[in-house]
Amino acid sequence: MHLIFGFFRNLLTEKTGSFSLVLERPFSPFPIHQLQTDFDILFNKGRMPVATWNKTILASNLKTTSECSGNTGFVVFSSKFLTSKGWKLLDNQNGHVQSQKNFLSPLINQLVCIFSEEESGDGEWAHGSFPLEEYIKAMDRSKGELYYNHSLGMRYSKITEQIYVGSCIQKEADVKTLSDAGITAVLNFQSGTEAENWGIDCKSINESCQKSGILTINYPIRDSDSFDTRKKLPFCVGLLLRLLKKNHHVFVTCTTGFDRSPACVIAYLHWITDTSLHAAYNFVTGLHECRPDRPAIAWATWDLIAMVESGAHDGPATHAVTFVWNGQEGEDVQLIGDFTGNWKEPIKAIHKGGSRFEAEVRLTQGKYYYKFIINGQWRHSTASPIERDERGNVNNVIMVGDIASVKPYMREQKKDANVVKVIERPLTESERFMLAKAARCIAFSVCPIRLCPK
Repeated sequence: MHLIFGFFRNLLTEKTGSFSLVLERPFSPFPIHQLQTDFDILFNKGRMPVATWNKTILASNLKTTSECSGNTGFVVFSSKFLTSKGWKLLDNQNGHVQSQKNFLSPLINQLVCIFSEEESGDGEWAHGSFPLEEYIKAMDRSKGELYYNHSLGMRYSKITEQIYVGSCIQKEADVKTLSDAGITAVLNFQSGTEAENWGIDCKSINESCQKSGILTINYPIRDSDSFDTRKKLPFCVGLLLRLLKKNHHVFVTCTTGFDRSPACVIAYLHWITDTSLHAAYNFVTGLHECRPDRPAIAWATWDLIAMVESGAHDGPATHAVTFVWNGQEGEDVQLIGDFTGNWKEPIKAIHKGGSRFEAEVRLTQGKYYYKFIINGQWRHSTASPIERDERGNVNNVIMVGDIASVKPYMREQKKDANVVKVIERPLTESERFMLAKAARCIAFSVCPIRLCPK
């Protein structure tokens, strides 16, 4: 890589004329995950090549903005461009890729591309900018991350006598491998678009499964989408339980085998076998190299428990809520609501700098009304949802948690300045009972499945 970066520097010294940014695109994407931006990075799980807005800042020679002027930026390509076909498509900018218009000049070589306003073309990408310090912090956070190498082929691990977990089936030979291992059913969370992007022939694989007597069930979960995982996990676990009840040996899979499929197996062990989430997570990750979304499993757990509860949650707090007020420095800010001694015991908010004040409260699932007291005056926040109560008063309202269902309703999430985080803790005996009951209710509410190859 040092030789490549050295070559890159030479190109920059030889390149004349103005340009908007320089993109360094190595064969393996940089592991950027949680950049501080106002939107979620949807392409390639946030892993991206590095783009810089000027010649003075290079990924191979990172400096902070105190040492160098300007911000760094990023360009994110869809995962389809990480395949051999994708490289060819990027090399040929006349390829038909639906996207917004961008300024893209021909590639200088396979690793370097200059974006300029002199030449235009089409490509599928997202872009943005952020302080260089945030980039360096993101690089630090990414240490120890897992990287999916599609060229290594299908990889899988045995979790129990009936459950296997791994990456996607890529070719017909993989079906024979699974059949020889005793697999009789495949539960696949990969979407059709993902399979197409990776050049997987789903039709031939399904036909091969049918010939081998392997049942295939596809239930797509959006990759790297914690909310989609949370909402669909109960149904996924229900499908897995139904298959196991029919004595199938099940291969649970997604594209990488790192996230969605092991999350389903962990949730199954937690909900159905009465294993703690901590123990189930350590058990699966100890047998199979993966990094499933643990908070999504915890969120889904409380959603399931809420399914069979009558009224308010009877137990310790399930979520930590940070209530946010954006005002002015020097203000005296207090939080008050039906959860603060029934509007009688306000909580003082802490000034976090600038206009931001925060008050953190641990709450159980449910619907709550609240307001802020600013210098003695009761006010509601315009940055969070509002609702009139039965007396006609305008209050802020927050829904903490949700209720699981067989067919999850993906409603649009309302804009809210507050931050809700799930609490993972040991379940009470009552919570364990409700969790087991709810998980089985979901499983046996699923439309009857013909558990045989189609």
